[in-house]
Amino acid sequence: MDKNMQKFGLLRKVNTNELEMMLAWRNAPNVRENMYTRHEISLDEHLEWWARVQFRDDQQYFMYEFGGKPAGIVGFTDLDAINAVSSWAFYSAPDAPKGTGSRMEFLALDYAFNDMNLHKLSCEVLAFNAAVIKLHKKFDFKVEGILREHHLVDGEYVDIYKLGLLSKEWQAHRAVIYEKLLKLSKGQV
Repeated sequence: MDKNMQKFGLLRKVNTNELEMMLAWRNAPNVRENMYTRHEISLDEHLEWWARVQFRDDQQYFMYEFGGKPAGIVGFTDLDAINAVSSWAFYSAPDAPKGTGSRMEFLALDYAFNDMNLHKLSCEVLAFNAAVIKLHKKFDFKVEGILREHHLVDGEYVDIYKLGLLSKEWQAHRAVIYEKLLKLSKGQV
């Protein structure tokens, strides 16, 4: 790994002793409010979910670590090896440092297109989560559609943005993002 990339952190396997911390982050109000599943998840429910997903071929979950400290979760789901496509999502720890989302996204895209050899990566974002839609667009994701009034949140139907990024788009845009993140890590921006 290039030594500058180390400044962005790393993605690694989730350790079983981190499952309760992962759950606490997932249940944080600012994370929960931007998810399809919005109720507070119990430890039993979380452990049952983990038991189901950790060995599946169509799902992969990673701990994002920054400065030697766990700082977020990255998940790839609906992995279709034949078509080389997957969906993804992420969330950060409530106390994660500024810039965590950008660093996680960079590492996740590199992993998706270089290690998983994906052709395309997709995601869905609730329309009111404008910050994440904006972040994905900075990474060159394209809005591929809007599912109008598709999900019920607190008694109101909300739109869902469907975004996608092709491997060739990431490869063309990667250097620009890399340089911006390097400048941020050096405090130049």
